[in-house]
Amino acid sequence: MLPSLALLCLGARAQSLLVVNQGDATVSLVDPAKNVQVATVKEPVTGVHGHEIAASADGRTAFLPIYGSAGVGHAGIDGHEMLFVDIPSRQVVGHLDFGHGVRPHFPVLDAKRNLLYVTTELDQTVTIVDPATRKIVGTVPTGAPQSHMLVLSHDGSRGYTANVGAGSVSALDMLGRKTIAVIPVSPVVQRISISADDKHVFTSDQKTPRLAVIDTATNKISGWVTLPGTGYGAAATGDGRWLLVAIPATNEVAVVDLAAMKVARTVPVPPRPQEVLIPQGSNVAFVSCNSSGKVAVVNLADWSTKEIVAGPGADGLAWAK
Repeated sequence: MLPSLALLCLGARAQSLLVVNQGDATVSLVDPAKNVQVATVKEPVTGVHGHEIAASADGRTAFLPIYGSAGVGHAGIDGHEMLFVDIPSRQVVGHLDFGHGVRPHFPVLDAKRNLLYVTTELDQTVTIVDPATRKIVGTVPTGAPQSHMLVLSHDGSRGYTANVGAGSVSALDMLGRKTIAVIPVSPVVQRISISADDKHVFTSDQKTPRLAVIDTATNKISGWVTLPGTGYGAAATGDGRWLLVAIPATNEVAVVDLAAMKVARTVPVPPRPQEVLIPQGSNVAFVSCNSSGKVAVVNLADWSTKEIVAGPGADGLAWAK
């Protein structure tokens, strides 16, 4: 039986912003209407912790892979399980064991097919999970080590992984469960995002402050965007106009004009921005800021910002409807 959770519950909302806090192995539940944390859930696992999180289509369940005890490419304990968190009750209600250390990292839900994809980087795969039965139903090979992050095309037919130490992006046939191409980018890459029209995938070079633009029709780099610092997490706005890129070294978010493929402006945020989340139909972007333990809320109309206090090492973000 799983240990009980330490909960701080100040209220419940129909929608929640979920924040994974690496510093104390907790998940923050944030009221997006008031921009305040209303609860924390303690991960009931010792020595390892989660980095990323996703939510079910109905907003009731969170999927939290337990990555391990160290960052990508560094020695440490290899995680081997994923937790299922019931969001209304703020309790862990189950877990899935991958059978061996795979460093499960980034979960992405294909709501159309009700399938959950989780990067399992030590196996060089994306593992497919049926969230209804909570069982593994298949894998997709990535053809490269350290497949850390994943993004899906909007119809769920294609997937793209950022292979950190390999410095590449894998293009995947999610329905055929096979690798289409492995695209060389740079010595090291981080994070991955996709345009609203699925025509481009973006990943940040970790040796040079620039963003690779990959044409998804050819699976080749079609251009580069110069950044004000090394990029990290990114997300495109729903109207297809902007791509917001976290720049940890300069404590800002770069706003890329996707028509011109250049940075149009920067927005200051708290220290060490990591991940960018723009919920569907939203007029704000959420940016987790690791060293400050905060989440910046960026207004996409006027670029003003607010701050939410989360937990130490704020990192992974998800939106529970």
